[in-house]
Amino acid sequence: MNNTTFALPPNLLPDDANPDWMNKGDNAWQLTAATLVGLQSIPGLMILYGGAVKKKWAVNSAFMVLYAFAAVLLLWVLYGYQLSFGNTLVSFLGKPNLALDQKYLLKQAFSGKLPNATMVYFQCVFAAITLILIAGALLGRMNFKAWMLFVPLWLTFSYTIGAFSIWSPKGFLYKMGIIDFSGGYVIHLSSGVAGFTAAYWVGPRLNKDRERFPPNNILMMLTGAGLLWMGWTGFNGGGPFAVSVDASLAVLNTHICTATSLLTWLMLDLIFFGKPSVIGAVQGMITGLVCITPAAGVVQGWAAIIMGLFSGSIPWFTMMVIHKNSKLLQKVDDTMAVLHTHAIAGMLGGILTGLFAEPILCNLFYAAYNEYVGVFYGFHMNQSKSGFRQMGIQILGILFVIILNVISTSLICLFVRLFIPLRMSEEDMEIGDEAAHGEVAYAIWGQGEKLESSSSKYGSSHDIEATGNRKRAVEMT
Repeated sequence: MNNTTFALPPNLLPDDANPDWMNKGDNAWQLTAATLVGLQSIPGLMILYGGAVKKKWAVNSAFMVLYAFAAVLLLWVLYGYQLSFGNTLVSFLGKPNLALDQKYLLKQAFSGKLPNATMVYFQCVFAAITLILIAGALLGRMNFKAWMLFVPLWLTFSYTIGAFSIWSPKGFLYKMGIIDFSGGYVIHLSSGVAGFTAAYWVGPRLNKDRERFPPNNILMMLTGAGLLWMGWTGFNGGGPFAVSVDASLAVLNTHICTATSLLTWLMLDLIFFGKPSVIGAVQGMITGLVCITPAAGVVQGWAAIIMGLFSGSIPWFTMMVIHKNSKLLQKVDDTMAVLHTHAIAGMLGGILTGLFAEPILCNLFYAAYNEYVGVFYGFHMNQSKSGFRQMGIQILGILFVIILNVISTSLICLFVRLFIPLRMSEEDMEIGDEAAHGEVAYAIWGQGEKLESSSSKYGSSHDIEATGNRKRAVEMT
């Protein structure tokens, strides 16, 4: 008998740059998924916000996104990642430490067959988009300097606590068995509650802006929405930290739920308002993406459709009926309706995950058979106690995130306003971008010369109109 020695192909042989614990395919996908999530913010939400607001707020809204992304990235490697996923300080927070040294970054991550450097990058873009979603509630009036201080404080004293508690294997809710596949709690419920809370403390836009706030560029808004939707392939597809069948299922479920939710919202708009609304369709898209996120890889396709029906109808009802008839809710000026599109949809996703979580799929994700059981499967398997326990944990997680973000966000806003006004002055809000940044989004004549603002401080609107008329007269002659 001939002895045949098995040998790996040269490109798969371990070496210093490719240790034997690393899977090249998993690492490549995780870097790609992280970049897709990053594109949801830069440029996705940057141009979605920039197109969805009045023209005078386009620069400010996009700039809030750009600043938050950069600030979170730096703070994340300085201490944020270790607070969220490092050694335990307390049951809900890690020990602050750097994530910059090559000795640490080239080691295997806490989960998956990939290095810490990849995991730090992947988790960073999740942290960044959470702050950017909060910005959606504050567009059109927040003092940019106050936003510059709010971002690092909220990242430090809110996001890291939620991430460690729910996602870190050392966190208390993770140990209890909460299911949050890719951020329904840590990102969407958190940002929705924090955004609404911050909007309360910052105060409203000008009355005329609240009454009429038309998008300045719906096509640009749709481009941003499209990047958001397609980027969610990395958002949920990266959840397993592996190129696995579970990642494939998570991606498919994400798009099934989102399409169903968008169409449901669209049909409700048609039935009750008589016209299909593009803005409404985008809202239905977002609620579908948010709702499926905690469940993407642990539910079956039919459950994703049901979740889409709920995410396209319940947030629609809370936004179009309850909010419009609630004096309490209307007191808070939530510009992009993050309470409904992220907090309500995130809560809904967490609860529906508790109903539809399939034990075999949960085993693929958590490697713990029969420890994660949705209520429906609990009845089917004669394990109703396990199903109700799972639902109880899901609800406990919702309560924890709500309480954490109401308290932390309120304290942060109160602290910031000791030094910087949270809200721009009435005069500056009349002007918008020009007052905040000295820049405007669109040049309307000549070679893009800077226009003077309509405030008396910068010149009257009649002066601008007269200047334009004189310029056109000269060009005609």
